[in-house]
Amino acid sequence: MHQDSDSKPAVTKKRKKPTECFLTQPEEKQESTVKAKRRRKKKISDILEKSSPKPGVPKDLQNLLSQHFGAKRSVIEMEELKLSDSCFLPANDLTHSFSSYLKEICPKWAKLRKNHKETKSVVMLVICSSALRSLELIKSMTAFKGDCRVLKLFAKHIKIKEQKTMLEKGVFHIGVGTPGRIKALVEQDGLCLNSTKYMILDWNWRDQKLRRMMDIPEIKNETIDLLEMNIIKLCREGSVKLGLF
Repeated sequence: MHQDSDSKPAVTKKRKKPTECFLTQPEEKQESTVKAKRRRKKKISDILEKSSPKPGVPKDLQNLLSQHFGAKRSVIEMEELKLSDSCFLPANDLTHSFSSYLKEICPKWAKLRKNHKETKSVVMLVICSSALRSLELIKSMTAFKGDCRVLKLFAKHIKIKEQKTMLEKGVFHIGVGTPGRIKALVEQDGLCLNSTKYMILDWNWRDQKLRRMMDIPEIKNETIDLLEMNIIKLCREGSVKLGLF
């Protein structure tokens, strides 16, 4: 018998290879953990945005000094950094302009300005976070300063050598600037603090990111260094008063 030409050879069925099964649960857990971490990490601006503005008080500065030096200093050394309420001027209650605040805390400014004749020194130091903020404060104190001389004490576009020369040759009543440049001038004997009667910290003002000057680590550290150099000692002796604007 001949085989039918139409008949097809028997097809052998291929067995399917078993597919591997991957568990996705660990990945999901890892992903959810990352998301949770991302949610927990808050920026300082987020925190400050939700907090209502509160005027700075002497206790705020004292707490800042304690936090900064607490782990590094002995109990006796910490006592030397303590400032009593008598070291402070009345704090800004957030209703003042800069000129009106200065008029309130320095009622005898005209007499102080008239009697100040020393070079390499200023009667009042104003410390703020940036050169731009320094310029804003200088403009906003017009009603208070009258014809007294104000010196810009920041680094932007001004060399420290120029500032030292100006302080050496002229008499200035108010210095407005950043803690880093003021600290450098004191260290280089360009600025003497012994004639300073008032030191004002631009405490309450917030920048575009809602940060106050003490919320910026570099500015905070430089301000504390400047206070420790001689200001705290002069405050404790009663010759300098601190103001939180």
